[in-house]
Amino acid sequence: MAELLNAQRYLDRLGFGDPIGHDLPTLAALQRAHLTAVPFENLHVFHGLGVRTDLAWSVPKVVDQRRGGWCFELNGAFAALLEALGFDVLLLGAAVLLDGPNVVIDHLAIEVALDQPYLVDVGFGDSFIAPLALNRRGEQDGGNGLYELLPSSQGTTLASVDDGVPTAQYRFKRVAHVLADFDPASNSLQADPALQWRQKPFAARLLEGGPDRVTLLGDRIKFCRAGETKETPVAEHEWEATLIEWFGMGLPHGLSSGCGD
Repeated sequence: MAELLNAQRYLDRLGFGDPIGHDLPTLAALQRAHLTAVPFENLHVFHGLGVRTDLAWSVPKVVDQRRGGWCFELNGAFAALLEALGFDVLLLGAAVLLDGPNVVIDHLAIEVALDQPYLVDVGFGDSFIAPLALNRRGEQDGGNGLYELLPSSQGTTLASVDDGVPTAQYRFKRVAHVLADFDPASNSLQADPALQWRQKPFAARLLEGGPDRVTLLGDRIKFCRAGETKETPVAEHEWEATLIEWFGMGLPHGLSSGCGD
């Protein structure tokens, strides 16, 4: 998986210059660096330009074009970087539960084996920003709040926990996948105009390692800092300039509007 990747160039893209150790602090620092430098964004999908799951697509997009993407691109590329750096990595297939029950594998997450296995994700939007121990029961600090991994006969459910109440985010089984396994989900999600990916453009990333966060939506930019959220309207003619200012990237080549179809 990692042979298509120049690890140093990828680390430079992340602004990561620390020594690489095969330990939890390094893994956590890499996860935060990725979430800060590489946006979770849907611009190619929103504009109907098409995306793929393979590394020949995702790595150049993230590293050379300095863009972001969604889970199949971001977690696929990040898993390849981790493998190139010597980490023991598995690709996990998950069913997203944010809109209710679901058994379709429509999300890619990562398992990394260190002293114990950890769940890592850089492609699920506003979710945990620190590795979660997969064999641990009870609440865990995800870097931006509490999370819990709930076992069941259907798999393990990642849940955010607010005031002791868990909210399911996605469910997965710890079974190894390859990137091609996610092609049907990628093709289906980007082809359906009724889904959120095709409704409005967005880009989101951490600020300075988090947990502060910036999110650009179709008509506004939102800053979450120290637990407070502030929003500022963004006009259509200001959208690309705002994207460049806060995410270091413009619109995909040949496009002139951030909000139009």
